[in-house]
Amino acid sequence: MNALVMSGARLATIIGTGPWPGPAYDSLTSAISRAIGDGRITVGARLPSERELAQAIDLSRTTTTRAYSKLRDQGFVITRRGSGSVVRLPEVPGGRIDHLLTPAGADEAEIDLSCTATVAPPWLMGAYERAVEQVPAYLPGTGYYPSGLPVLKELIADRYTARGVRTDPEQILVTSGAFGAVAIAVRALIRRSGRVLIESPTYPNAIATLEGAGASLVSYPLELSPSGHHWDIDAMDQLCRQTRVSAAYLIPDFHNPTGALLPDAQRGELAAMLRRNGVTPIIDESLVELGLDGGPSPSPMAAFAPDAITAGSTSKIFWGGLRVGWLRIPPHRVDAVAASRLSLDLGAPVLEQLVAVELMRDHDTIVAEYRTRLRAARDSLAAQVRAHLPSWQVVVPTGGMALWCHLPEARSSALAIAARNHGLGMVSGPNFAPTGGLDRWIRLPYTVAEAQLDEVGPRLAAAWDDALKFTDRIPAGRDRIVA
Repeated sequence: MNALVMSGARLATIIGTGPWPGPAYDSLTSAISRAIGDGRITVGARLPSERELAQAIDLSRTTTTRAYSKLRDQGFVITRRGSGSVVRLPEVPGGRIDHLLTPAGADEAEIDLSCTATVAPPWLMGAYERAVEQVPAYLPGTGYYPSGLPVLKELIADRYTARGVRTDPEQILVTSGAFGAVAIAVRALIRRSGRVLIESPTYPNAIATLEGAGASLVSYPLELSPSGHHWDIDAMDQLCRQTRVSAAYLIPDFHNPTGALLPDAQRGELAAMLRRNGVTPIIDESLVELGLDGGPSPSPMAAFAPDAITAGSTSKIFWGGLRVGWLRIPPHRVDAVAASRLSLDLGAPVLEQLVAVELMRDHDTIVAEYRTRLRAARDSLAAQVRAHLPSWQVVVPTGGMALWCHLPEARSSALAIAARNHGLGMVSGPNFAPTGGLDRWIRLPYTVAEAQLDEVGPRLAAAWDDALKFTDRIPAGRDRIVA
């Protein structure tokens, strides 16, 4: 695949146009290498020519030539005749990040910041008890419901309709969690080596799912401003046109891990851009219910993009162990997606679907209570970061389950290692990067137990002090990611 060609103007918007403290080539080298490490410049992108960049940022060509030379020496750029200067990451011991799950769990003394998930709420047992009472009615049958129990499909379809996108129960396919839903959708949409647009940063298990389906990932770095991350539709359009992607995996609703929310005003613009480029979107709505600051719920992307396949889940709003998710599918794609599902499994467990029915019937009360707890936890954790780690930059998201913090140095991997000695289980930033980088970022879920929340700040500060003492480059190891 040809490298994405980055214009001088585009690179200038990412790294700025100065001033460039002397020597200017050193300042320019640092700016570009930081942007690569942060994931704002994607691995595999072709940088503009030295002449074009010089014109864009008002420096001499000699300066940009020396900067590119230094980037090559540091391993951030490789230059081949006819291919220009292509971005890469320096080789480190340990190789590429492994995005797959490992089965290990945190020990009892550890505060687990590796996943956005909570322990089972006290009212869950009642839902299971009521569901068990209904199981005998299903025992005379085979127990196979590849598309899901009709009663659950109706409840899910009704929620979509209430949110503004008319949905028939036949458009709903119940799955084993959102992770399973995305896997089904990907296999239905792309052939092996098909190109899929994906945000950077993004959900690590989505990276694994897409790669497992043989997709070729095309990474779009979310834009960053003082108010947080956001989508630049024009930049996405350019990327789609250059790479000719056929599908996209996007999280517009309280994006994991940044918490960013795509405004309703941009949703039609995004849908039109995808349609114009022949791109079918897979929209992950796992966090759509978790707006924490009031206001209306985000409009479903399917209302703007009728061809979109939407994935949802009970894991984030009820309990991760329930493992019930779903797809909302455009009518003309139902048969293809159903066939894809049968190549993976024969349906979600009946008992868990019945539990989901019980919970969905009390959805609004349960979610409202959960939002209240999450909002308090979010504010507490943000205050701790500001008090104990004032050099970190954090934008408090309006929803979701985690803070996405920018570190003053590229030591996220070092921090994840140091944290183990302070009773914290963490996931380093590079795990969220489809094509590398992001070692200046760390995700901090505020879903930890209330009794442990006040301990996070002091432990985190102690771990950061240790991480700053590391003198060697830390290899990108295999982190434990749960959700």
